[in-house]
Amino acid sequence: MPKRIAITGATGLIGKKLCDALLARGDEVTVFTRNVLKGKQQIHDVKNFVEWDYRKPEQWKNELNGIDAVIHLAGANIGMRRWTEEYKKLILESRQLSTKNLVRAFHGLNNKPKVFISAGGINYYGNQGDELLTEESSGGTDFMAEVCKAWEYEASLSAHLGIRWVSLRQSPALDPEAGVLKEFLLPFKLFVGGPLGNGNQWFSWTHIEDLVNIYLFVLDNRNLNGIVNASSPNPVRMRVFTGTLGKVLNRPSYFKVPVFVLRIIKGEVADHITSSMKVIPKRLLESGFDFKFKDLEGALRDLLQKK
Repeated sequence: MPKRIAITGATGLIGKKLCDALLARGDEVTVFTRNVLKGKQQIHDVKNFVEWDYRKPEQWKNELNGIDAVIHLAGANIGMRRWTEEYKKLILESRQLSTKNLVRAFHGLNNKPKVFISAGGINYYGNQGDELLTEESSGGTDFMAEVCKAWEYEASLSAHLGIRWVSLRQSPALDPEAGVLKEFLLPFKLFVGGPLGNGNQWFSWTHIEDLVNIYLFVLDNRNLNGIVNASSPNPVRMRVFTGTLGKVLNRPSYFKVPVFVLRIIKGEVADHITSSMKVIPKRLLESGFDFKFKDLEGALRDLLQKK
């Protein structure tokens, strides 16, 4: 039966592809966005748009009445610019406050959503070396770990309203259009590609198509709630990731970028992007989710052959 779905952050990479997937299966999508005109230009087939300032829930909360599910993807970009204290405040607020105000908005609805799916990040775990990380693993203590903890806590409060809540701890989504893979492509094409840091850190990844399918799976699976790792079951070391990318692109992969150089270029973000997180999607696998792209080389060939 078609569902009525509200999505925040729909103009991002994941959001646009998720909107397409939901519409393709017959669901009705309402996009909550700061800029309706921009949203209509980027997401052509969606008919319903709501102007959304997450700081002002009184302006949009009634638009959630009768919605079957809310998928919350919004949040300031993490890795694309230096972390000034002002920008770190925005990274936290755009996740914590936006989630808090969505849950507050649910309180006053006559017909509340049945499901609230909030994006999250494997950054919750912080830098944990070679430790195998499942949903039961302890969290980190760095800035992004604390952001993820605050983000998840606000989302979890929706469960007190009888709403099924899921926070997806996402690993970086591989897609040549945006994100980590796009960042790697230019140096490789210029024959200066290679690992970030020492190359020994674990890199958890997900093909964008699998990530979109995870959202659909969680949306439809009433037995899934709480924390769910959204990551390929086969994390690799950074040197393996870049070596495989070089193989697929037929380019060398031995130009390491030391952490101290990354710190000069990106500041505090350098420690974030070289953290070691060996994440396993235990709950998804136990629930029967079938990853289409389990193998990194196959995933990269699929993505880059489409360019």
